[in-house]
Amino acid sequence: MPKPFRFAVQTHSAADPKAWRDRARHIEALGYSTMYIPDHFGDQYAPLVALTVAAEATDTLNVGALVFDNDYRHPVVLAKEIATLDLISAGRVECGIGAGWLKTDYDESGMAYDSPGVRVSRMEEGIAVMKALWSEGTATFKGEHYTVINAQGLPRPHTTPHPKILIGGGGKRVLSIAAREADIVGVNPNLKSGYIGPEVAESAKVEYFHERLGWVRDAAGGRFDELELQVLTFVAQIVPNRREMFENLAPLFGITADEAEQVPLVMVGTVDEICDTLRQRRETFGFNYIVVQADAYEAFAPVVAKLAGT
Repeated sequence: MPKPFRFAVQTHSAADPKAWRDRARHIEALGYSTMYIPDHFGDQYAPLVALTVAAEATDTLNVGALVFDNDYRHPVVLAKEIATLDLISAGRVECGIGAGWLKTDYDESGMAYDSPGVRVSRMEEGIAVMKALWSEGTATFKGEHYTVINAQGLPRPHTTPHPKILIGGGGKRVLSIAAREADIVGVNPNLKSGYIGPEVAESAKVEYFHERLGWVRDAAGGRFDELELQVLTFVAQIVPNRREMFENLAPLFGITADEAEQVPLVMVGTVDEICDTLRQRRETFGFNYIVVQADAYEAFAPVVAKLAGT
């Protein structure tokens, strides 16, 4: 039985504080499940403050980061912040966590940009610490990257055993960790290059998504059917000339129009065409949780109205 569709919006900032609150309320009113914010050092709001304001301005909207960079916050600190937000929002937090990827963030902040393997290992340890704090109320942990002695998991989060955890990635190791540890698995292109370039575009081809879902299924084992599978889209356009759009878009990525139509990061067509595409992708990949960018969420609302919860 396929999981019901859910939809989310990723947004960075707003013109002023009122506009931020109004956007959160509008996203909620349009039927979206969640409002996400990235975690970078560029032109965007700081995630935890912005998410708290969005949660306070709404009644049912989930909030979360897509995703918190584990390297920017010690897991004991992040666990406390997330538990507090989950408590005051009555369980409306989706805690996205990642190993970090954007090299310019590390360059600007002076943080060490360790190899992907080191960053992923550090993330895996951080998740273990946070899960213990949330689930057991205390954590004692000694690893290669973190040593935690009788840390207290206070306040207690609203959600038991812990707030929903989202882990996304495009590589086998991260997706395997996500399959074992997360509630929501984001299946993405591979970002190991540290920037958005031709390698990322190449890794967005549909055949790689089939491979990634295989990794998730293998690592998840018996818990696979419990997972929500999420895809973050980057092109969402309601247009009457679907094929023409793909013929124009495809050369930018060095692929054919037929290949472009299959890329899960792209949704183009009429409302009915996009609904059919999403149903097909849910059947093929299992994707039930679709994230759109802030510049598309209003135009995309008719799709949400037709599919959310079905």
